Amino acid sequence: MTQQGVRWTADQVLALAPDAASRKAGSKLGAAGPWSGTGSSDDGAMWGLCKGSGSKPYQTVVDVADLSGPAYTCSCPSRKFPCKHALGLLLLWAGDPGAVPRADTPDWAEGWITRRRERTKGRGKGEEAAGSSGAGEGAADPEAARRRAERRAERITAGATELEQRLTDLLRDGLAGAEQAGYALWEETAARMVDAQAPGLAARARELGALPASGPGWPVRLLEECALLHLLDQGWLRRERLPDAMAATVRSRVGLPASADGPPVRDRWLVLAQYDTADARLTTRRIWLCGAESERTALLLSYGAAGRAPELALPVGLTLDAEVSSYPGAVRQRVALGEQFAPPTWMETRPPGVTTSRAVVRYGEALGDDPWLESVPVTLDRVVPVPDGDSWQLADADEDSALPLAPAARNRPGLWRLVALAGGRPVTVFGECGHRGFTPLTAWPDGPGPAVTLC
Repeated sequence: MTQQGVRWTADQVLALAPDAASRKAGSKLGAAGPWSGTGSSDDGAMWGLCKGSGSKPYQTVVDVADLSGPAYTCSCPSRKFPCKHALGLLLLWAGDPGAVPRADTPDWAEGWITRRRERTKGRGKGEEAAGSSGAGEGAADPEAARRRAERRAERITAGATELEQRLTDLLRDGLAGAEQAGYALWEETAARMVDAQAPGLAARARELGALPASGPGWPVRLLEECALLHLLDQGWLRRERLPDAMAATVRSRVGLPASADGPPVRDRWLVLAQYDTADARLTTRRIWLCGAESERTALLLSYGAAGRAPELALPVGLTLDAEVSSYPGAVRQRVALGEQFAPPTWMETRPPGVTTSRAVVRYGEALGDDPWLESVPVTLDRVVPVPDGDSWQLADADEDSALPLAPAARNRPGLWRLVALAGGRPVTVFGECGHRGFTPLTAWPDGPGPAVTLC
């Protein structure tokens, strides 16, 4: 990245931190005091020795030109990724180029850098070879694979049929019964769907159990979610009659795994946003990309075990010259990252935007292809954040329309960063537009300036 003369900012470095504690600890190590033996190479690698509590300093290496995004290693015992030492080294490099001078790579750093880059370059070929191997195994016993698929489909059908009966019972007895029954009924239903190998149905059943305690208006929300779940059940039970794209969407929503089967699309993909969501079992990282030539918005998903950040990290503003392939489904929003043709670079560009009214139309059109879609990615052009009673909305500067912010977005610190960035003037905002409102994720000022992350 330094070849283009663009150095990371502190905000871009801290966006990589897995949590607030790591940001704070890494910031303390962003000065020269604890570091020795620092150095960097012309191709984007840097290293250093950081004094810790032990007798030996920690050996830290960061590769910002790795083809799959920034990569890190450290001899410290931390299980966080990146650790505070990697963050500190990046902050030192970002703040003072002279603190991490050009130097010959030490052996302890060069070995890791070489292995990492060889592994990354060979990943596409390795996955292709693995796919060929898997195909060979399947070809050796296609009948066994067919029987396994049929058995799972039968279990999911049995689960969907049972779930339909429970929804019928709920509506026959009245929604008030759901409040009295509490969460246990739906947790037991979700467990039955897990046994039926339908994790998508299980997740939606758990959501039903939480709605009676979600505050005023819960009966309406419960009825809406019951209708969507009924639609998914019926979609599965009648999947043979559906168009291929919709059938693929139903299989995905039920929870059947799929592989990215779309043709590779090469573009310069700008990273628009990155954020994590977590539950007791899994941390999910969502990375939104926009193609500079295709203007297509695509979603990368990366996963980590509970309590650990996913490995893939692509800060906002990074641009990848790479291919992506779509997963099956009617919307084909999610993609897999394929071959990358050059190290990532920084570009102070922004995606083309639309009006607030067009954003709502775009979500409505997407629902026709995927009725269970929570939101669609949208870039709003020339909007102003304004208060709306106890809430906020994004008012269009060029037409008489506005989008309310989603409830979850109203309590985030990012809202105040957005308000401060706008200062009453129009800004460009990327986010997710859905039935709960608009969730802003990244914003650009009116005029030249870098992106500001809001999540």
